[in-house]
Amino acid sequence: MRRVSTIAVAGATTAALAFTLTACGESSTESGGGNGKGVGLAFDVGGRDDHSFNESAARGLDKAMKELKVDGKMMTAKNGETEAEREQRLSSLADKGYNPVIGVGFNYKNSIEKVAKDFPKTSFAVVDSIASGSNVESITFGEQEGSYLAGVAAALKSKTHKVGFIGATDNALIQKFKAGFEQGAKDTDSKVEVRSDVLFSGSDKGFNDPASAKEKAKGMLDQGIDVIYTAAGLSGNGSIEAISQKPGTWAIGVDSDQYQQPGLEKYKSSILTSVVKNVDVAVFDFIKSVQDGKPFTGEHKYLLKDNGVSLATSGGFIDDIKSKIEEAKKNIVDGKITVKTS
Repeated sequence: MRRVSTIAVAGATTAALAFTLTACGESSTESGGGNGKGVGLAFDVGGRDDHSFNESAARGLDKAMKELKVDGKMMTAKNGETEAEREQRLSSLADKGYNPVIGVGFNYKNSIEKVAKDFPKTSFAVVDSIASGSNVESITFGEQEGSYLAGVAAALKSKTHKVGFIGATDNALIQKFKAGFEQGAKDTDSKVEVRSDVLFSGSDKGFNDPASAKEKAKGMLDQGIDVIYTAAGLSGNGSIEAISQKPGTWAIGVDSDQYQQPGLEKYKSSILTSVVKNVDVAVFDFIKSVQDGKPFTGEHKYLLKDNGVSLATSGGFIDDIKSKIEEAKKNIVDGKITVKTS
């Protein structure tokens, strides 16, 4: 039996991260010790400094390195990678003795399954997908539940009754964000108009292209949309930047509490809230389970009911609608509202 711990929100990032696009798409080793003992963390595109999804996973490893005294190695994917390239990254970590090895992002599903068979004594985890294997944990989240609350907030804060959603691509994961947001907004305001769009259909480039997100957000703002929720990893930084340039409009961040991200500090007065996925908690929990000699396996869901996902309150911008957010949360947890996933 694997342990299911009570989930607590992890601490804020420990280092200021500059907002830079120069390294986007490059495959690189970002940190690590070479003694071959510790945790191997393979990021999705955008890398650690995306101020969002990957950054949250990195915080989990940072905490483990500090509290559990483990070593760590971080590597980053590039745009348009092949399965062979992902397999090579994971294999190189396992071959050097890193245990566990964690693939951050749904793109690692197939490569995790294959490499885990080659290294049966190594524990593997994949975030945002369900992979098979007796030595594999699959970490998933209730993105649709957190996104429902974002929809509630957007509908209540919009002055134009027009809100927008920008997704990186049109896969099943992003559909969970979209579906929850649309449902939350429409359940809250029957007159609200929700425009949803994606950056790139059928391509992971949408997670690593802030310029495209910036232009998409500008187009929505020009149509009178005054609250925009972007689920697109690093790309969301471009959307937030565009929104910050138009007074009276709001951005909703994703995965990390983006109001708290040092690299986005100059835009934080425009960040209404963020849908937080506690990837950091999940990563830390998994690393600890391996260290304790009882590695997690199978699917582990991090849901709204146990704070696996949440709506950030940093900045105090949703304090005035807190009671309605809490009411919606309770209705989801109690089963009175079933949130759609597509």
